[in-house]
Amino acid sequence: DAIDKAVKELGLEQDSFDVEILESQKGGFFKKGYVKLRIHTGAVFSEEKDGNTPEYVRGGRRGGNPHRQRQTERGNAAPQPPENEFEEALLVFGKTLLQYMGHQDSDVVILFRENRKLCIGLVSEDSSVLIGRKGRTLDAMQLLFNNYAAKLGRGNLRIILDCEDYRLRREDSLVRLAYSAADKVRRSRSSILLEPMNPCDRRLIHTTLSDMNDVSTESEGQGNFKQVRVFFKGARRQ
Repeated sequence: DAIDKAVKELGLEQDSFDVEILESQKGGFFKKGYVKLRIHTGAVFSEEKDGNTPEYVRGGRRGGNPHRQRQTERGNAAPQPPENEFEEALLVFGKTLLQYMGHQDSDVVILFRENRKLCIGLVSEDSSVLIGRKGRTLDAMQLLFNNYAAKLGRGNLRIILDCEDYRLRREDSLVRLAYSAADKVRRSRSSILLEPMNPCDRRLIHTTLSDMNDVSTESEGQGNFKQVRVFFKGARRQ
């Protein structure tokens, strides 16, 4: 209901933004439940008035966000030509897959290469359809790409499929969520249970907060979509 209200009041389309859950509470017999959301469109990191990237508190120290710098470098990178037969085969596989899905005018490009990672981008006028609600269509296609890469003998390489910088915006949103949760548990000396996430998203939350001295994380639940609990270390020991 809160997302539908945001769509109506802000004049947005369902697949044109990311949603960050800031706070939620289930309703009871005598108490009404509520949820507080933050809607992200485009770049989710706001810039300061002087144009500098905001600073973040990590382990009690202020400093630039290295994740944001890496994201900026990725986002500014131009598409690259394939370097070998394996990459050419992946591009052919992607174009064939898009054709079977009815997107004949779409294209597949290589965005960047990292250690045991290869990011492939989808270029299409139907980007919202290819991304799907909460990125589920993109996740399904990414699974197919990774299975095909394993079939070609490159199962040790992780294929990341992106479209319209959705992955970059999603990672940025999760980093902001991690820092916000850490600040809250540091003030309250308690813990916060985040929304259910897939393994990749949970790993990013754990990595983002791994170097904090007074805040830690752990996964709870069963199945692929577990929840991450962010807790204050002192309260956890007690």
